[in-house]
Amino acid sequence: MSGNSFGTLFKITTWGESHGLGIGVVIDGCPPQIPLNEKIIQNMLDRRKPGGSVASTSRKEPDEAIIMSGVFNGVTTGTPVMIMIKNKDPHSDAYKKYADIFRPGHGDISYHAKYGTRDWRGGGRASARETVARVAAGAVAKALLDKENISICAYTVELGCIKAIERNLDVVSKNMFFCPDNDAAVDMEKRVKEVKSKGDSLGGIVEIVAKGVPAGLGEPVFDKLDADLAKALMSIGAVKGIEIGAGFKAPLLLGSENNDPITPEGFSTNNAGGILAGISNGDNIIIRVAVKPIPSISIEQNTIDMSKKERTISISGRHDISAIPRINVVCESMVSLVLADHLLRQRALR
Repeated sequence: MSGNSFGTLFKITTWGESHGLGIGVVIDGCPPQIPLNEKIIQNMLDRRKPGGSVASTSRKEPDEAIIMSGVFNGVTTGTPVMIMIKNKDPHSDAYKKYADIFRPGHGDISYHAKYGTRDWRGGGRASARETVARVAAGAVAKALLDKENISICAYTVELGCIKAIERNLDVVSKNMFFCPDNDAAVDMEKRVKEVKSKGDSLGGIVEIVAKGVPAGLGEPVFDKLDADLAKALMSIGAVKGIEIGAGFKAPLLLGSENNDPITPEGFSTNNAGGILAGISNGDNIIIRVAVKPIPSISIEQNTIDMSKKERTISISGRHDISAIPRINVVCESMVSLVLADHLLRQRALR
């Protein structure tokens, strides 16, 4: 299997499966003298691990980060950083009854078409559990960005058609859905409980804002900053759409409305989402991602087995009702990885 590495100068390679012995990541290209320890990584992992909201799986994983290499006396050494997270609560036997059946909405049928085999224990590499490695790597990238006063925050702006009206980032960490609107968060909880009782699942929208990003990051043609951000976020299994700045509202605007006027103090609007011609313009980078509903639902669905025989399936077990809010920190991590990589690339240019 190829395609397990991401980045150019700040490069990560993730490994492991949902129900294997563990998950991990190797980070190559991290500069020396970056403050790093298990606690810094753990603070990020705790935002992703199960059990944080009514939408979360009941799988009990402590997600404890172990730094295997690349750190000495609390700082990075410039050598590859390897981080491992052991799987402690897989319950693989629960998946045996689905071993020869393709679950609708999952990667079972496409993985089988590509490889002729698949790890049916929770989905293997296709499982959302793979993202724990991305978050560990994202924590390292954020440690690098912190030194440059670049901050990234991801928050829920829609869940189950409940939309956040307010954008008060001070309350994001004060409700279980990481929503910038506490009133909307209350309604989101009600919606999740309602859908959960019916055996169904929900999707939503996560917004990510990066502040303090200097102008000049990104390459003009194929490695545009927005193109790399889109690839990074679309590589997350549950993400089905990306928009930056005005996004899909831009086609509804006139050019005179969509252009961001430039003043001596900066841009007076931000329809560009902080990126022009694939290069950061110094304004806040604003991205929204569309997150599909979790495919594992207990409502009976039609499918086929490996012999192409028609079957029905009702999926029980420990599954999220929505990828939100656990996916938020994954989005934050992928944006951090891209910005760290392009920051180092810009430094190499000069």
